[in-house]
Amino acid sequence: MPELPDITVYLEALERRIQAKILESVRVTSPFVLRTADPPLDRIKGKKIVELRRIGKRIAFGFEGELWLVLHLMVAGRLHWREPQAKLSRKLALAAFDFAHGTLVLTEAGTKKRASLCLVQGEEGLRKLDPGGLEIIGCNLESFSETLTRENHTLKRALTDPHLFSGIGNAYSDEILHRAQLSPVALTQKLSRPELERLHRATQEMMAHWIAMLRRQAGDEFPENVTAFRPEMAVHGKFGKPCPVCGAKVQRIRYAENETNYCPGCQTGGRLLDDRSLSLLLKKDWPKTPEELEELRGSRR
Repeated sequence: MPELPDITVYLEALERRIQAKILESVRVTSPFVLRTADPPLDRIKGKKIVELRRIGKRIAFGFEGELWLVLHLMVAGRLHWREPQAKLSRKLALAAFDFAHGTLVLTEAGTKKRASLCLVQGEEGLRKLDPGGLEIIGCNLESFSETLTRENHTLKRALTDPHLFSGIGNAYSDEILHRAQLSPVALTQKLSRPELERLHRATQEMMAHWIAMLRRQAGDEFPENVTAFRPEMAVHGKFGKPCPVCGAKVQRIRYAENETNYCPGCQTGGRLLDDRSLSLLLKKDWPKTPEELEELRGSRR
């Protein structure tokens, strides 16, 4: 799912292309992508885009007349800048926004169509779509700590809760926790002051680092390589590969459609965290260290 750094770079590319431009037409090819009926989508045709805004992991397009089109890309939604009146893929395209000088195309890979568009009126309509999480860039330690410790959750859950923090998801939370050298299952209300300071610093540094890196990679082009799995990442998507800091093999916790990646050497004192899908099966035989896990896997080959 595109997160704060990805959405930031998307917005900067959109500002260069469609800020103050008039939307000539909208083509919706999927009946499921538009989640609102009032105001009708036709209301934004012929109107100028006056503002672009990030709301968590959403992109909000502000039009004349205080109309806001809010896009949530979810897991597999992506944006592409194409030639005027671009031909749309029947399989992937969900919608297209036609301007005189080009077309913004919304696509979604896979069979589960989760990306959404909502058209709302005014700031009040916009606020109803805002989860209200703390804006992480530039927030001070006090506001960060108060938000984090408001309830007693695991660090992974807290960082990825959009009602607590704005724009952090599965990928960058893994990288933040690795930088902070904290376990993803550590409880928020059990952190010491130095650990809170370390996590706050890591969050600021990782967001700034990835925004800068994605800007460099995109340059003046429209960002096309938007993915949650990047070779420069330390642990996310790196299961079984060596940690770039200590060399220990990156491990994972799998649940539903997500997984958490972490380094036992840097984050858990060498302890292996339960992978729910396997630990429920193995129960008391679940290994406690990466070395024991390797031995178990070797014996089952």
